[in-house]
Amino acid sequence: MKFVQPVITVLLSATFASCGSAPTQTKETATLTTKRIEQKSEPSSPPPQNPLLAEFNTPFSVPPFTEITDDDYEPAFEEAMRIHDAEVAEIADAKVSPTFDNTVAALDYSGALLTKVALVFFAKQSADTNDKVQEVAKTVAPKLSAHADRISMNPRLFAKIQRIYQERESLELSPEQQRLLELTYKDFVRGGALLSDDDKKKLTEINGRLSVLSVQFGDHLLAENNEFKLIIENEKELAGLPKAVIDAAAEKAAQEGKEGKWKFTLHKPSWIPFMQYAEHREHRKTMFSGYTEKGNHNDKNDNKATLLEMVTLRLERAKLLGYPTHANYILEMNMAQTPNKVDELLQKLWNGALPAAEKELKALKKVFRKDYPKEQFMAWDWFYYTEKLRAEKYDLNENELRPYFRLENVQQGAFDVASKLFGLQFEKRTDLPIYSDDVTTFEVKSAEGDHVGLLYLDYFPRPGKQQGAWMTEFRGQEKRDGAMIHPVIVNVFNFPRPTKDAPSLLSLEEVETLFHEFGHGLHGLLSNVTYPSLSGTNVPRDFVELPSQFMENWAVEKEVLTTYAKHYQTGEIIPDALIKKLEAASHFNQGFETVEYLAASFLDMKWHTLTEAPSDIDVNEFEDNALSDIHLPDEIVSRYRSPYFAHIFSGGYSSGYYSYIWSAVLDSDAFAAFKEQRTLFDTATAAAYRDNILTRGNTADPIELYKKFRGKEPSIEPLLEKRGLK
Repeated sequence: MKFVQPVITVLLSATFASCGSAPTQTKETATLTTKRIEQKSEPSSPPPQNPLLAEFNTPFSVPPFTEITDDDYEPAFEEAMRIHDAEVAEIADAKVSPTFDNTVAALDYSGALLTKVALVFFAKQSADTNDKVQEVAKTVAPKLSAHADRISMNPRLFAKIQRIYQERESLELSPEQQRLLELTYKDFVRGGALLSDDDKKKLTEINGRLSVLSVQFGDHLLAENNEFKLIIENEKELAGLPKAVIDAAAEKAAQEGKEGKWKFTLHKPSWIPFMQYAEHREHRKTMFSGYTEKGNHNDKNDNKATLLEMVTLRLERAKLLGYPTHANYILEMNMAQTPNKVDELLQKLWNGALPAAEKELKALKKVFRKDYPKEQFMAWDWFYYTEKLRAEKYDLNENELRPYFRLENVQQGAFDVASKLFGLQFEKRTDLPIYSDDVTTFEVKSAEGDHVGLLYLDYFPRPGKQQGAWMTEFRGQEKRDGAMIHPVIVNVFNFPRPTKDAPSLLSLEEVETLFHEFGHGLHGLLSNVTYPSLSGTNVPRDFVELPSQFMENWAVEKEVLTTYAKHYQTGEIIPDALIKKLEAASHFNQGFETVEYLAASFLDMKWHTLTEAPSDIDVNEFEDNALSDIHLPDEIVSRYRSPYFAHIFSGGYSSGYYSYIWSAVLDSDAFAAFKEQRTLFDTATAAAYRDNILTRGNTADPIELYKKFRGKEPSIEPLLEKRGLK
């Protein structure tokens, strides 16, 4: 998956649930579990002046961004936490016998106002931040952490939940209610409910500090991304770069008053094509070093001390709760369950991918020596010579594809797939408040015309946006008093902006990214469960990427490509000859792509299977040793190095970066179910996938949901075949 930027997940009472492409399952980033509901349960006091505390008087009760100021967030958090505390106290102190409805369900539905505030704020912080918002995040993070701990460590509340849990066999609960009770009880235990008072205090301190460090890591990384720039003054040094990339760099330079120059940055629409096509080797080295040394400059934005403290505190928390490592603590709630199972999968794939990558390296070096017979091939040469070899071997240049991948057409292609599979309709709205002029909005309807939800799309980079692509929400799906609460989903990207001469034209990787995040969006939109903490993407980390990666499969199928891949100037449908080149090159460079990803997965697990605090560890030396242990070639750099590994240090993927490949096994096997039919849009298969995967959230064990859809255990064979690694 192309995901880089983690989205801060909002935790819900005591349920540590995920929130989409970049959710978290611990109390480190959002640090508060919240509920997803429409704004119908506001306090009965006089109407507050703060728009975040008032009912949203907008279409579909979406956030009124034009009315919200940055000064509104902190007081809104304070008031919403106060109200949530009162709601929880009422549940815990009620002088009635505890039941599922008056305790477990009531807790899951509590905190509606806090949910509203938190979802708006954390979406803003990740996609459109500024100095004020970042300061608010640092201020509220430990307060939210303490608030979550007050709930999970409330002895009166836990006593009631424990009693219900102990009596669960005699209660007439539905399967969804049984699931909610089981997860709620586990989350209280994992949140410290069984600890002594002294250990509870220690755990609260750890959680609070981790929440601050996570925000700090992300702030440093955002600053690093924004501060780096390569200014080129000599036009000859632009040789090899596509015109659209050059034009965009000229516009960036002009915005800084540097007319006649070109500015390149670490944002992916600038960095990736530069590494692929710039002939100037020293400039490629500069750009590569700028990216791979983020957070590693021993300055104010250095992340090494931050991540070491996080690793230490995570281990301390795990041991406090009775786990040998942080990975054991995290994986208990995932499909993998144990570090050994993760390692088993990673090693199996590594054994197939490493020889493929080494074979690719030999081929690249052969091309490289034609240009530099006496030089050594380096990591910053890989992308450039990959493109040269692709052109030489398959007569395929990615720049041939871009003209056929106009952003608006690719978007429509994704919409059309969802329409054919699930009967969805997408109607553009212009009356909804938006937080940036880059955002477009759509109402999603069923085939019968019924309202399903809203979809916000935010496509382009800006200084206040984290890198990467992700899905989040302004409201999640649930049912309250029998009424459906419809979701409001957000997909965020960093695609090339249109220039004065051309629209936004995507690379093939960016096309797949759009389909990927749209898959997360469908997971949120089509959710059909009762309880908020079980809805949509609030599923185990290694299951949440199934719906997103599943959608990527359709992006490059000829039957789908020919519906949206049309030349932006002529309207010509992508030629069969170009599609055949794509198909022929589908296994090209898969060894490298799999190895650089797996290296990061191993690195994640190395940090989080430590059994002793890393007090004297040198971060760079530790990383070098970890990658040396798996024999990573010097010419390949791990997809993420530790100081900028946002997934695991400012997002929710600690001990979970392996999830993408775990889910890749599932998505490849799931797509095979469609390939086995006569049509990619077989209605029965699509209905089975929708009813057993997309609508069910976390209402059952994910592997059981998958087997109900597929009729069997998932097989690794389709993934190996897709990547050419058999």
